[in-house]
Amino acid sequence: MVVPEPKVWRAARTQVVRVARGVKPGLARVTRAVKPGAARVAQVVKPGVVRVTSAVTARSSQLTGNTKKLTNLQFTAGAATLGLVLSAGAVTAAGPWDSSGQRTAERDWAASRAGQGGADHGSGSGMSSGTAAGAPKPAPSAPSVLAGLGGASGAGSAPESAALAAALDPFLNSSVLGPRRAAAVVDVETGEQLYAQNANEALTPASTTKIATAVATLSAVGPDHRIETRTVLAPDSAEVVLVGGGDPTLTAHKDTGGYASLRTLADETAAALGKRHLNEITLTYDTSLYEGPEQHTIGENGNLALVVPLMADEARLNDSSSGSADRDRDPAAHATAKFADLLEQRGIKTKTDDSGRAPKDAEELAAVSSPPLSTLVERMLTNSDNDIAEALARQVALATGERPSFEGGAAAIKKELKTLEVPLEGVEFADGSGLSRGNRLTPALLTALLAESAAPSRPELRPVLTGLPVAGFTGTLRTRYSTDATGTGVVRAKTGTLSNVNTLAGTVVDADGRLLAFAFLATETELGNTDLAKKALTDATSALAMCGCR
Repeated sequence: MVVPEPKVWRAARTQVVRVARGVKPGLARVTRAVKPGAARVAQVVKPGVVRVTSAVTARSSQLTGNTKKLTNLQFTAGAATLGLVLSAGAVTAAGPWDSSGQRTAERDWAASRAGQGGADHGSGSGMSSGTAAGAPKPAPSAPSVLAGLGGASGAGSAPESAALAAALDPFLNSSVLGPRRAAAVVDVETGEQLYAQNANEALTPASTTKIATAVATLSAVGPDHRIETRTVLAPDSAEVVLVGGGDPTLTAHKDTGGYASLRTLADETAAALGKRHLNEITLTYDTSLYEGPEQHTIGENGNLALVVPLMADEARLNDSSSGSADRDRDPAAHATAKFADLLEQRGIKTKTDDSGRAPKDAEELAAVSSPPLSTLVERMLTNSDNDIAEALARQVALATGERPSFEGGAAAIKKELKTLEVPLEGVEFADGSGLSRGNRLTPALLTALLAESAAPSRPELRPVLTGLPVAGFTGTLRTRYSTDATGTGVVRAKTGTLSNVNTLAGTVVDADGRLLAFAFLATETELGNTDLAKKALTDATSALAMCGCR
């Protein structure tokens, strides 16, 4: 299974290069100083672990559960001026790292310097499993920015609880968070809880709910599953039906970014109609896949369109692909109108009609498929995409026999997580996105899900980690960490914000090279303290990043 990096790396590359250039001289000096020690470390690493070399790696290995075991060697690199960790850590070689143990942040910087294009989902990245030209595909590995540094691997150096408490309590006990807060830190390799503050208390998680949605989706449906959008022809008629399969990333843009193209569907549909000598049709659409209300309980909101199984570009009325935007009030009709225009441009005279249901004996004309769910999960987490989150929740419902609705999706997520034997006491789901205040999650659950996603026995869950925003570089963490802040580049975390609610959950490599999972929740923050609360949580992750808490 190939787990590609999110497209957002392309947008972040300029900043990556700028930061790296600024510290390059210092990094070179550090590398020369510790090179002998690094060589000794590489010589004593146990068999079965990938040998660290300074040569250019030929290509990123595919993370395939059936054919290759994940290695346990992972190196992090950076500079003190950047606040990045300088260590050789024997932790899970997945999530934020490629198969050689190199951080993807570093790999992308090196790739951009070498002109290889970086690890993005750009239109020039080639094809993947036949989705479409320019579909997401992993970039080739680039030379390591630095060899692993440090005299000891830190593999056996999990932080001590008392030392962690001393580092975290000043931030997590801050009054700016409000009276209700909960937190947990877990050692990813062992699953041991190292720090807890009301860790089993279920609080409103906001968008960190998406971590649970991601895990449930990958577990129940699978990372390689693709969502199909079809056109069918009713028997003995000129009625074409556009059938929604639940792909919110279907796009009408010329530059598809590797996602399913409404233009390609029009091309193939027009060609199929031409073979049948049909150049005048009636076009209807089928949204019968989903059940229940289309409107989220938050009401009309720029952060989420009506949840229907047929839409183009998330029904956005501008050219944006993430964040809040005005949405069409009838996403399915909006997509159908665009499709009709595309057919007209291809010589098919088209009259649109109301929605209906495709006949069971209808003949398929054409179909386009989304990228793998692994890619959709990454985009959802990186951009905190609510439309994708709600679509994925319904995919879980369809896979587990629940109703594809808000209620059914929530039930399906919990049902699937139960099979993973993670702590669910007090946990409640009300949606897949975290927009609902009816969600209740615990730090214990969130850290367990993150640790499970890094487990060598669970390669299908790895996109949960690769999709998390990178501090100072991508997604919702791009501007939250300054370039000289400790934690920049080594913290990966999902943000969560509602009125009075501030949460953060993800992974970090500490100063001893240990991979930790954390979850921090505060749910009664005064509105006037929102920015201060976010900073307190951010500072707590920075404390973890520089913690040599032994």
